Amino acid sequence: MKPVHLIVAASLLAALPASAGKLYISSEKDNAVTVLESGSLKPLGKIKTGDKPRDLVFSPDRKKLYVACGEGSRIDVIDTATDKVIGKLNVGEDPERFVFSPDGKTVWATLEEDGIVSGTDVASGKRLAEIPVGDEPEGILITPDGKTIYATSEVANLVHVIDVASKTVKANISVGNRPRRFALTPDGTTLWVSNELSGTISIIDTRTNAVTGEVKFQPKGFRAEDITPVGILMTRDGSTAYVTMGSANHIAKVDVKTRDVKGYLLTGGRPWGIALTRDEKTLYVTNGQSDDMAVIDVASFKLAKAVPVGRVPYTVGILE
Repeated sequence: MKPVHLIVAASLLAALPASAGKLYISSEKDNAVTVLESGSLKPLGKIKTGDKPRDLVFSPDRKKLYVACGEGSRIDVIDTATDKVIGKLNVGEDPERFVFSPDGKTVWATLEEDGIVSGTDVASGKRLAEIPVGDEPEGILITPDGKTIYATSEVANLVHVIDVASKTVKANISVGNRPRRFALTPDGTTLWVSNELSGTISIIDTRTNAVTGEVKFQPKGFRAEDITPVGILMTRDGSTAYVTMGSANHIAKVDVKTRDVKGYLLTGGRPWGIALTRDEKTLYVTNGQSDDMAVIDVASFKLAKAVPVGRVPYTVGILE
C-alpha cells in the first residue's frame, strides 16, 4: 500500500487543470528559459537567452514573451508560437524587472546598477526616459490607467511614485528594510510592498501616499532574519494575497481585508517567483535554492508536486 502522503499528493495533482497551455521559467544560472506543458508539466524544451534571465513579461497580446537578462544588459524577445528568440530590446544596463504600458507601446524597467527607471519604445527601441531613483531599484508596477509608476529602491528603503506624463518622481514613500515587489488591490486604492529584510508587507494608501498598515510574518521555527518576503500576488477579487517567504522556504496566505496571515506552506528552498492560473485553482512557485518549481492546489493550500526547472529559477510565466 502506498504511504498516505503519496496518495494525497497524487489526488491533488490529478485535480489540477489539464490545460494545453505552457509555463515559462527563467533560470539565472542556466541562461535559459525552461518550457513546460502546463497540464502535464511535461518538459517541452529550453530557450537560450542572454546572461542571468530574471523577470518574464508577456506582451499584451501574449504573442511574445520578454525576458530581462540582467548580466546581458538587454531584454530578449521570444515568439510564444515557436519558442524562439526573435529580437532584443536595449533598455539599459542590468535590467531587473519591467512592465508594459497599458497600450503595450512602452517598456518601463528598473536598472539595478544605475539606479534608474528607463522607458523604451518597443517598436523603435528608442529610449524615451531615464528617471533617477534610489540605489538598486527592483520592483516596478504601473497603474491600469498608465498614469503612475511605482518603483522600489532596495538600498534607500523607499517606494518612488513616478508621474508618467512628466517623467518625474512626484513622491518618495519610506517603507521597511529592502523593499522588493508590489501588488495593487483591484480598486487601485491600496498598494502592498514586500520588505525583504524587515519580514513585513507595508500597506500604502495610493490617494495619500501614506503607509497605513503592515503585515508581519512569523512562520514557526524560523529566526526573524530568515523571514524574507519577496514575491506578492493577489487574487483577481483582491480577497487573498500570496507572499513568498524567501529564506523561510514557505509561502504565506493572507486575508487582504483583515490583513491576517491565514497559513504558511512549505514549498522549497528560497521561494521568490509566484504565478496563478487564470482559473485561480493552481499556484506555481519558483524555488531558487532547490532548483525546482512548486505546484500548489489553491483550494486545499497543499503542495501537489515539485518539478525540476533548472538552476536558480527566478520567475514563472503562464501562457493559457
